Amino acid sequence: MLGEHVGSMAGASQMTALPAVNGMPAAETTATTAGTLAGVEVQSMATYQATMRADGSWQGECPNSGIVMAADGVATFSATGVGSPTEDGGFVFKGVVYFNASAPSLSSLNGVAVVYDWTVAADGQATWELWEWK
Repeated sequence: MLGEHVGSMAGASQMTALPAVNGMPAAETTATTAGTLAGVEVQSMATYQATMRADGSWQGECPNSGIVMAADGVATFSATGVGSPTEDGGFVFKGVVYFNASAPSLSSLNGVAVVYDWTVAADGQATWELWEWK
């Protein structure tokens, strides 16, 4: 069951083609966002990789290559998700993210599964909405 809305960030993302995986297209996305997480202002940067599946959807992961910076310290994160292209040329991914925070202001995210919606418009502008999973 979805719990409290714990974050909302927005910013720029950019996709780059990677070598195909078992004959299927693959891409890397880098993103830089800013907004709120656990009630504090943050900035974030991350690198994701995704591979197209046989049904046309994409499966991706951010293998502990995400960083969140708050005024009192940092958190890292890993995430997995599935998504698909949108009719207007963007992408939508949904998945789970796990934070490892040393920043006291973000420590409430430690040990919590957080579900997300990652939406990218055709121009590369992205939004990241996050909810605690109870």
